[in-house]
Amino acid sequence: MSEWLTFSWHAEPQSWKAHTDGTLEIVTAKGGDFWRETQYGFIHDDGHAFLRDAPAEFTASVRVRGGYRELYDQAGLMLRANAQHWCKVGVEYVGRQQWSAVVTHEKSDWSVQPADDHAEITFRMIRRDDALILHARANANSRWTLLRVAPFPPELSARVGVVACSPLREGFRVTFEDFQLTDVDRRPLHELSDP
Repeated sequence: MSEWLTFSWHAEPQSWKAHTDGTLEIVTAKGGDFWRETQYGFIHDDGHAFLRDAPAEFTASVRVRGGYRELYDQAGLMLRANAQHWCKVGVEYVGRQQWSAVVTHEKSDWSVQPADDHAEITFRMIRRDDALILHARANANSRWTLLRVAPFPPELSARVGVVACSPLREGFRVTFEDFQLTDVDRRPLHELSDP
């Protein structure tokens, strides 16, 4: 539980509990999400994000389990500088589990990669220089799958942590385990997929 003591909520969920083994369980409220303008024209900035201060460069990762079943049920990692500059990466349910990333600089940019239905997924975010490097893997011994390399202004201080939303329902249950925030991984991009 102690690792979660430095975190605070952006839009607290319906219920949540940090356990002594470091597991964080949350149950979402209905309607929260993060999005800015692109395609839909609306702005949502009311998803559940549990965030802490982050250094200018870092490697963050977390294991995620969720009861995905409704459109746009989602859970993963988030980096947030402000309402106009943020990134989320995780599972998002769009007819099936998808590995999803949204990068926002004034307007949101979404990418998805179809994935098998896994009981849990580990997501990783590396912030270094002017970039975010996003990975996922379903097995601790498997190679990382590169999801995205995206720009992120190095001068922006930001907070990092976990995110979960269920725009169309309440009661989406998510478990986060083994959140880690460590030194930046400076290996060349092509080497970062190694376990």
